[in-house]
Order: sequence, then C-alpha cells, then structure tokens
Amino acid sequence: MNNTARILFLSLVSVAVLAGCKKDVKPQDPEPGPIVSQPGSSTGPTTSGMYGPEDLDSDACLRQRVVYFDFDRDAVKSEFQNIMNCHAKYLRDRPSARITLQGNTDERGSREYNLGLGERRANAVSSALQANGGSASQLTSVSYGEERPVCTQSNESCWSQNRRVEIVYTAR
Repeated sequence: MNNTARILFLSLVSVAVLAGCKKDVKPQDPEPGPIVSQPGSSTGPTTSGMYGPEDLDSDACLRQRVVYFDFDRDAVKSEFQNIMNCHAKYLRDRPSARITLQGNTDERGSREYNLGLGERRANAVSSALQANGGSASQLTSVSYGEERPVCTQSNESCWSQNRRVEIVYTAR
C-alpha cells in the first residue's frame, strides 16, 4: 500500500474512531451476497447495551459478515464502517470471542498475487476492527485467494461477489 493510500486509510479510520459507537445502530443495505435479513430481528445489543452470543444470530448488523472490496484494492470501503463498529463492539463486550477473517479474491491475477491480495484484505479488516476497539488477540487472518469463489461466472457482477473478506466467529 503506498503512503498516500495509507494516509487516506488512517484518516478514515481516525474519523470513524472519533465518531464513536452509537447505541442505536441502523443497519445499511447489504451488498450482494449470502446475507439474508429476517423479519423481527433486533438492531442492537439486547441487554444493558452489551452484546451477548445470541446477538450473532439475531442482530441485523452482526449478521452482516461479508466485507466487499473494489477490484485490485485492499482498503475497507466507508460503507462497511457500521459493520466494523458492530463487530468491534461485540469483541469488546465478549473478550472470549474469536474471529477468523477469510480474505478472498476474484479469479483474475496469478495464484500468488491473489493469495497476497486476500491476505492484505483480511489484514485491512483486522486493522479496522482493532481501530474500533477489537483486540488483535481475538483476530486471525487467512487468505484463500481465488480458491473459494461464491460465484463462478466470468463477469464483473460475479467477480464483485468474490472480492471479499468473510467474518467467521470461531468462538462466541
């Protein structure tokens, strides 16, 4: 990542940290992907403002566990800041929780390049979670490169679904 991109990324993260975490979180429209909203779900922590394990399945924000990226980019888009806030708050509220961040790419590029890009994407999400209060000890990054596509057609619509980091809870 070049210095200009780093400065821009750090500036965006700093602004997000200064904005803080609001109690009444409004979920954003999800990007295309495997996330499906369920009627009657909550949009925030259920008891005393703290998340519990049951919120991973019932909270609309925490159910959003995929972060999408632009072509050949590893910067977390601002539209995913709300998701970063929710998951970081969950990590703060639940010190025993653990997350694996699975970086993925589309089929374009060499295997080695895509493994590196997937790792950079997973690390970018890790950095965003840490900037919002998550602990590095709770986070593990792994890259699958182009090996785990959710869509196998060769077009932009399909490729955009494969450029992602999946947030997988390994301990609640």
